[in-house]
Amino acid sequence: MTMPHTLLIIEDEVLLGQELQRHFQREGWEVRLAASLAEARRLLFDAALEPAAVLSDMSLPDGNALDLLDAVREAGLAGEWVFVTGYGGVPDSVRALKLGALDFLEKPVDMARLTLVLNGAARTARAERRLADQTAGERRRYEPDAYAGESAAAREAREMLARLADVPFSALLIGGETGTGKGLAARILHYAGSRRRGPLVEVNCAALPRELIEGELFGHEAGAFTGAKGMRRGLVEQASGGTLFLDEIGELPLDLQAKLLRVIEDGQIRRLGGERALPVDVRFVAASNRDLEAESRAGAFRADLFHRLSVFRLVLPPLRARIEDVRQLVPLFVREFNAKAGKRVSRIGEPVWSQLLAHDWPGNVRELRNVVERCVLFADDETFPARWLQLGAAPAGMAAPGEGVWLPLDGSLSLEDMERRLVEAALAQADGNVTGAARLLKSTRETLRYRVEKFGLGKG
Repeated sequence: MTMPHTLLIIEDEVLLGQELQRHFQREGWEVRLAASLAEARRLLFDAALEPAAVLSDMSLPDGNALDLLDAVREAGLAGEWVFVTGYGGVPDSVRALKLGALDFLEKPVDMARLTLVLNGAARTARAERRLADQTAGERRRYEPDAYAGESAAAREAREMLARLADVPFSALLIGGETGTGKGLAARILHYAGSRRRGPLVEVNCAALPRELIEGELFGHEAGAFTGAKGMRRGLVEQASGGTLFLDEIGELPLDLQAKLLRVIEDGQIRRLGGERALPVDVRFVAASNRDLEAESRAGAFRADLFHRLSVFRLVLPPLRARIEDVRQLVPLFVREFNAKAGKRVSRIGEPVWSQLLAHDWPGNVRELRNVVERCVLFADDETFPARWLQLGAAPAGMAAPGEGVWLPLDGSLSLEDMERRLVEAALAQADGNVTGAARLLKSTRETLRYRVEKFGLGKG
């Protein structure tokens, strides 16, 4: 451990309590010992002790520790709980797990296993503390008004976000082109909604390697696979009580789509290598820039998961459909990058506005933000520099129109958007002939026809 975490041990057997205290102090924990529920309650509520983990006997002289855990959860106090007992039965273990206990062990306790469980609790506590700090700061930033713009399309999207924030939905799908603000919408739905006190866990499905994504999402037990030395809560469990944002959900493999659907439907999760189902209370927000409805019809995305997610659906407009909002968005971004870079840009001339408003913004708001960032960082004084806009034409040395296609590598286009542009350019040069376009791209007619249909580029 990089820094000591506090462990509260609740144990009325004096010798066992002292043995556990010495052991975990050697393991690097700061240990507090309570011999009764009354003493533990005083430490937790009166002395405001914030343990990363609580190791508790189930039955104590003054009551059942589950009642204390219930009170702790009701008060919104953090910390992982592990129970040990010599008498506990199935009802107690079920109640413990429903209250969010990390594990439930029987006496005599295997000290090696207990150490692994609590080391896992320390890792989870670090992650949850970082998440709590982030949540406190961002709670103030994400209201529906954070989706800026006065166009009819922006007002409609903002009104829909406000309405959805008040709806207790279990799953929702956000659509829209790359760069339209799907991540911002997900944060607004979380922080403006009833789950704002819970965690928001974000995961980009396209960024996780296939061999790791199942363990990352659903967690694993110790020994579930090579290298799994301890138990780990997955991202779904970490989001319990809050929201899990699954960006690029179209990249999720089909077998994991089926497992995700079961979690949404049943409200339960089973870790890799685990034998029992664990209850979770998660709101799922998924996003994709792909046409998942078409992909579900083609068998590339599970139709049952698509229909479950799209009971509530929000499609964000491209920037070209609300181009007038550029006049409101640019000053927002200028202020943001002025603050970050210590700049003083404040004057934006009409030639700049003319270029900004004439551009079609294929990368949407993300592209606009990137352009403003570049211009502010390169500004020499208080004037917004037009020379760094670089809109509407390829830089010197790049292919001219009709000879190729320029693809900006500034984050404004996804790989799929780039592929679409290549196909469009090849079709244009081949006068719409799929066979000719395939020849230009050194591909087969069948492969290109699939992409033409995928991108809705018409018949070849």
